Amino acid sequence: MRTRGYRDDTCYGRRAVLGLALATLAVGPARPDDDAAKAPPQPNDRFVFLTGPKKGEVVSLDSLVVGGPQLQVFPVSPEGTVRNETLLNLVILTRFDPAELSEETRSRAAEGVVAYSAVCTHQACPVNMWSKDRNAFVCSCHGSVFDPKNGAEVIGGPAPRPLPSLGLKLADGVVTVAAQFSSRVGGTLK
Repeated sequence: MRTRGYRDDTCYGRRAVLGLALATLAVGPARPDDDAAKAPPQPNDRFVFLTGPKKGEVVSLDSLVVGGPQLQVFPVSPEGTVRNETLLNLVILTRFDPAELSEETRSRAAEGVVAYSAVCTHQACPVNMWSKDRNAFVCSCHGSVFDPKNGAEVIGGPAPRPLPSLGLKLADGVVTVAAQFSSRVGGTLK
């Protein structure tokens, strides 16, 4: 039985926990670079690891294993500002043999490395799981599955559109943004 004001949304709790965890990154007094930290990824931004023993380190080509899984990262400006003040900047990177990528995907990749928004196009949950069987990204809330070799096309679940991609290039062996997101980042607007 639904009551007024009740949300039957299994993703809500996960989003709240992720939001609280990532909000700790934003705690502190206002800084002059706050606007830069909220800006979407820009050309010449690099990427830094979100978690793990390399947290905060710049992602190089050698950091990515061919065939996945993905890494969760945030863009960082050439001046060193990590763009982590909004979850819309959460990015997933993975690497494939360039011959395995669709022509369009290969045009936005750098030596087989692809970058997509890690925000599901269904209800803006994190796309933070990897399906080894399908070589695909999976949303942890409602199970949408995205094909990173073919423009993050939806291959399962309720997501209405592919994940937005970033154009990439390599600069001295470092994965770098070449072009902004290909489409709007975030969940379905109602």
